[in-house]
Amino acid sequence: MIPVLTLTLNPALDLATAADAVRPDTKLRCGPPRVDPGGGGINVARAIRLLGGDAFALVAAGGPTGAQLLALLAAEGVLTGLLAAPGDTRISLSVADRATGQQYRFMLPGPEWHAHDVAIALSMLKSALTPGGYCVLSGSQPPGLADGFPADFARTCAERGARLVVDTGGRPLAAFVAEPGPGAEVVRMNHEEAEELAGRIFATPAESADFAASLVARGVARIVVLARGGEGSVLVTEGLRIQCAAPRVKVRSKVGAGDSFVAGLTLALARGASPEEALRQGVAAASSAVMTEGTALCRREDVEALLPNCRVSVL
Repeated sequence: MIPVLTLTLNPALDLATAADAVRPDTKLRCGPPRVDPGGGGINVARAIRLLGGDAFALVAAGGPTGAQLLALLAAEGVLTGLLAAPGDTRISLSVADRATGQQYRFMLPGPEWHAHDVAIALSMLKSALTPGGYCVLSGSQPPGLADGFPADFARTCAERGARLVVDTGGRPLAAFVAEPGPGAEVVRMNHEEAEELAGRIFATPAESADFAASLVARGVARIVVLARGGEGSVLVTEGLRIQCAAPRVKVRSKVGAGDSFVAGLTLALARGASPEEALRQGVAAASSAVMTEGTALCRREDVEALLPNCRVSVL
């Protein structure tokens, strides 16, 4: 397969637990926590390994939590490179309410970055990129990082001939769509993010495909993917507009579904699959992830079982 590198500038040590009920002004007795290394790029690299592939995860980590996160990645066999973070790695907490089945997610900010931190990171990243390889920029950005960082990183990837996959959100996504960097291979966003960018509701998959096609035409990326939750995902590239329906599964936790999708899609592309097959692999991986508890990601055996029910249609 073509080499895959993932980048995580704002990782987290993910803690997941459950309480009988989540109520204010009372002590909540929680069950034993599950502890996982977290952050978009980290999760993509972990999921790629779970799916039978390999990815090199570049991680900006620091402090005791950063050391624990790196140890967990090593225990899973994920190849990891360290970018020095300007502070301690953050912690995130997910608490499931057993009475209602609802999940509460508390995301703490990471350490603040400054211009010299970004310059050092970009220099290290440039040397780590493989010409012709895939690089996944996924997850939230740390405080202090400019909204235009994804476009700056796209230029770095273009200089090295690497194929960039962007899966971010908020203002960095809006900035990238408004002024994209050169040569992005894939941009993925969820339904809500796409509607916010477009300023309108997408009632049908065809309307999502129309918006994705407009981004492809503007050169935002060669492939644009819009997730539509339980309906699956829409993929558009030049001359192709398709949807892959998501199979019906019991949803236990939505944490990690997007990262699992990106892992399945990127791994398939790195193995030479067509966009249609890559979309199927991504949807199957996302569906597998929602079947797992807490912060767990997709499982290879589930993905293989779900694939026959991941059907692609033309829009």
